[in-house]
Amino acid sequence: MSANSIRGPVCISWKQDMEGAMYHLANCILLLGFMGGSGVYGCFFLFGFLGTGYLCCVLWGWFTACGLDIVLWSFLLAVACLLQLAYLVYRLREDTFPEEFSLLYKTLCLPLQVPLPTYKEIVHCCEEQVFTLATEQTYAVEGETPINRLSLLLSGRVRVSQDGQFLHYIFPYQFMDSPEWESLQPSEEGVFQVTLTAETSCSYISWPRKSLHLLLTKERYISCLFSALLGYDISEKLYTLNEKLFAKFGLRFDIRLPSLYHILGPTAPDAVTESEKDDEEVHEPAMSPPQAMPTSVQQPSPTPPPPAATSPSAPPSRARMSRPDSGVLGEDSTSLVLEDFEEVSGSESFMDYRSDGEYMR
Repeated sequence: MSANSIRGPVCISWKQDMEGAMYHLANCILLLGFMGGSGVYGCFFLFGFLGTGYLCCVLWGWFTACGLDIVLWSFLLAVACLLQLAYLVYRLREDTFPEEFSLLYKTLCLPLQVPLPTYKEIVHCCEEQVFTLATEQTYAVEGETPINRLSLLLSGRVRVSQDGQFLHYIFPYQFMDSPEWESLQPSEEGVFQVTLTAETSCSYISWPRKSLHLLLTKERYISCLFSALLGYDISEKLYTLNEKLFAKFGLRFDIRLPSLYHILGPTAPDAVTESEKDDEEVHEPAMSPPQAMPTSVQQPSPTPPPPAATSPSAPPSRARMSRPDSGVLGEDSTSLVLEDFEEVSGSESFMDYRSDGEYMR
């Protein structure tokens, strides 16, 4: 076999006339198609322009070039691009979430760069159900509702209270029961130590406790994600309580210290029980205890205190309200922070100190 037969025929002369407009249009569209980027929308751009360009090649081969091979190959390439576009549309419809979950992903997970497949597993665990609460409807009742789920507020506002005393609010995209979730081990059971009441119409999603624990055990990345979100949520609740104390007394307390449960809210005359009123009437002639005020505004007494031997008998301290066993009920952040302070008779109050450091010393 000669070398000339292997090379094939050599062009003797170039065509003087140019190809038709359809040929040039097809190549321009193909050029634009190959400039497409990555990602879903980049693939739409790429295969959309490539499919259109190959269709133009089919028309050029049919009407101008009159070549069957050109028509067949261009047609096959155009069909492949159209099938790829159909597959992309199917994937987009499969990954589409309801409006509430799409907004949740953009607000909470997208800033943390959570992959969409991982978010799908989290949503699948809660079965893509959105629950609602009417105004003044309770989500949990103190001492009654079991801790068997973890919920995230999507819209509305929830009021948290304990023994009828307001503690703080829960706003959208905050966990409703993160302290209760962290207070129990997977094998433990407990009940709420606070009451959660909807102040407005609310919507929330909820993960069953057992299903979520199984997911966290199986997926380490999701476990780390929930640990970060729950830790941030609990710290926000603690600082909310601390800011409330600061607004009331003008002193910023260390949130690691026990807080003043009975002084979190304003002391109203109608909030005093009958037994407390009788107790005050009995001991009022003997001794009138001074009102506890921050040291920043309280002036020191000009006269020294009388000797202990001649001082009148101090009134008996009020009985502490009994609390359920934390090991049985499961403590949350509010029960850990809002411990009662007892003012021992003959000793100074916590409010007589300028700072919590001085109190600890």
